[in-house]
Amino acid sequence: MRIHLDTDLGGDPDDACALALLLGWPDVEITGITTTIDPGGWRAAYVTHLLDLVGRNDIPVVAGAAMSSTRREVALPVIGDERYWPADITPRPSPPGAALDLLQASIDGGARLVGIGPYTNLAALELLRPDSLTGVEVVVMGGWVTTPRVGLPAWGPQRDWNVQWDTRAAETVAAAATLTLATLPATLQAPLRAADLPRLRDSGPLGGLLARQSQIHSVDSGKAALGPVHDGLPDDLLNFHYDPVACAVALGWPGAVIEAMTLQTAIEDGVLRWHRSVDGRSTRVLIEVDGPEFTEVWLTAVERAQAAT
Repeated sequence: MRIHLDTDLGGDPDDACALALLLGWPDVEITGITTTIDPGGWRAAYVTHLLDLVGRNDIPVVAGAAMSSTRREVALPVIGDERYWPADITPRPSPPGAALDLLQASIDGGARLVGIGPYTNLAALELLRPDSLTGVEVVVMGGWVTTPRVGLPAWGPQRDWNVQWDTRAAETVAAAATLTLATLPATLQAPLRAADLPRLRDSGPLGGLLARQSQIHSVDSGKAALGPVHDGLPDDLLNFHYDPVACAVALGWPGAVIEAMTLQTAIEDGVLRWHRSVDGRSTRVLIEVDGPEFTEVWLTAVERAQAAT
């Protein structure tokens, strides 16, 4: 299977965990990686660092859009914090249009697009090169269709970062692509736990980096406090596998339950939501995840990604 990854890697480490999954999944060719909301190419530099850890500098990496097309604001990744990234990493900016060229090349080569950040690059491709996404299979992390199951945090669509940071982009992609939504409420069923860290650290340099970042981020983001107060979460919760699950959905992992729905987007009080509607578009929606099984397949993929090194 050919996959193109569009990512905002460099903040929440679940993006790095997702890239590790793709690198270790059998019979997958990553045709390219574009970074979105990437001012100055810092996110592209972090992607390149991860690829270097496993000797995979054969994969093209291009920095894309710098800011939200809706808010006209910049979302900076982690910069200058050596708890997360080595101090010697320098940004890797790309020429204007380079990300769109790489996306188009991946589409022309038959790749499935996986968006695990705001959909800014994907929407720019459709707007600047009309019909580029027509008939293209696009799997995105995001989309709020159902509520979280009982025992999980009772969050609402305002927490749907990838969608809400650039709602115009989300509307554009929803109207053009053959879309699958790896919804945030469903991905809450796949936690990353402190119990997973020893195996992760033992897997190699990439696993060690993922373990360190995830443990630090769990405190910085407040996620470590969620487990003890929610019955549906483990007490040793570190993070949620939002983006890794989205990648697994794109790869056809059987532990993800997908339902076909007819959906329409609408913005209410500044928040974009998906509604069931006979006037909507056919959309595949993730509604259930086998959390324990996902933990095993993800850890196995991370180990496999490093086996050759």
